[in-house]
Amino acid sequence: MHRNAFHEIDICRYRYFANEVAILKADTVKDDTVHEETRVSARTKLSIGATALLSFVGVLTETSLNVTFPTMTKEFGLPLSTIQLLTSGYLLMVTLVMSTSSFLLKRFDARLLFRLAIATSLAGTVLCSIPADYWVLLVGRLLQAAATGVSTPLMMHVILSLIPQRRRGTYMGIAGMVISLAPTLGPTYGGLINYYWSWHIIFVLTVPLLLLSYVLGELYLRLSPRSKAAQHFDALGLILLTFALVSLTQIFDRLGASGTFNAPVLIAIAATVVAFALLIWHSISSHAPLLNGRLLKTPTVGLRAINFFILQFINIGSSFLIPVFAELFLDANSMHAGLLLLPGSLLGALITPFAGSLYDRHGAVLPLLVSNISMLIGVGAFWWLTGNLTLPLITGLYLFLKLGFNLGYSNTMSDGSKYVTAEQQTDFNSMFNTFQQYAGSLGTSVLACSLAISQIALPGDPKHTAVEGTSHGFMLLIALAFVALLATLVSVALRHKPPIRLTPVKV
Repeated sequence: MHRNAFHEIDICRYRYFANEVAILKADTVKDDTVHEETRVSARTKLSIGATALLSFVGVLTETSLNVTFPTMTKEFGLPLSTIQLLTSGYLLMVTLVMSTSSFLLKRFDARLLFRLAIATSLAGTVLCSIPADYWVLLVGRLLQAAATGVSTPLMMHVILSLIPQRRRGTYMGIAGMVISLAPTLGPTYGGLINYYWSWHIIFVLTVPLLLLSYVLGELYLRLSPRSKAAQHFDALGLILLTFALVSLTQIFDRLGASGTFNAPVLIAIAATVVAFALLIWHSISSHAPLLNGRLLKTPTVGLRAINFFILQFINIGSSFLIPVFAELFLDANSMHAGLLLLPGSLLGALITPFAGSLYDRHGAVLPLLVSNISMLIGVGAFWWLTGNLTLPLITGLYLFLKLGFNLGYSNTMSDGSKYVTAEQQTDFNSMFNTFQQYAGSLGTSVLACSLAISQIALPGDPKHTAVEGTSHGFMLLIALAFVALLATLVSVALRHKPPIRLTPVKV
């Protein structure tokens, strides 16, 4: 009896330890599976690094000339409305090239596109480094813009194609850091170089970074197109999109030059309405449109697109408006005007990866609500205090503005990407990247228009002109920030209803 009792105990112990071993094995398999699902190879990381570095250079030079505009108006003898094309024209070209990225990424090998972007960027950089003529400089800028229009969607494509879903928010956060940090570092970089040397050196110093990017891409970038089948290129769609976006930009360029709704402005408005009507009709009727507007029928995708556009409009627009205001109203030189944005840019760089991790852990609601509320408070404070702004106060308010922007920017695109299929991913990337770049172009044109109208209305008082133009600009940004917050709140409300969505992405 005693022996049987011990025998039973031994059997129980065996069963217990066997069960524990089985559980341990199951947990080990589960952990290995999760590890496999979240592992990112060194080659993938370096591939992303190559495209990210090329994108960083392109986006850095995107806004680096903003603080040099007063210098260039004197050097070239041209008005601000013409000089600002070096930024707004750049962004418009990026927009148009990005609109073709869906076709390019489906049709061509990633390394071929990368090589093309590097070559075009180097050619544009050479032209920008040596010119004594404004129009040669503009051509160089447009070549650089074409390279950026290829490299930025390529970076997003590599991330969304090679990074597991569990890690996507973090890597999109890193990409968002590159895209959002570079344009706000641009004025600081350009201001320092222009103050101590010459604006030509702004471009010369980017050459080593371009060469490093090329080496990394040649060694590690490997990604075949999604489809080997022949792809249809929507040439008519590109023509209509170009017509529509250029016409819309012309409204504000002409309005800024005249200060009134004269005949050229009204013609530009009419042309814009016609162009967008034709573009929408073509997108609906075409089987393979340049921009797949059907994606916006999914409510969350449409709301995220609105939010994404407004965030970038405010980001690029404010990075143009604030340094110009500091130079005109506070008599800051180009170096000081550029340095105003540096602390906010650095904070944004630190916040963005954290924001991506926050999204991975808790979803979109928390970071997007905090982002949009912060943006609304930030632009509201700039408007309320415009006439009393000082250099330290501008720096502090811009810190708050960048906190809001970087919490929401990459997470907005990450969350929208969950509502499209894998086959629609390149269409989604192309559309959102197009929105992102044109938001910056339009933001620069609209806020430059606000300053120009004030200069026409108050020609004898440059400081009063700066206050009025800047105040009106921030009033517009308040309205847009409110719309962005409203879009986020509506998307939160939709979560309590059965979601109308497409199949999530599976990579």
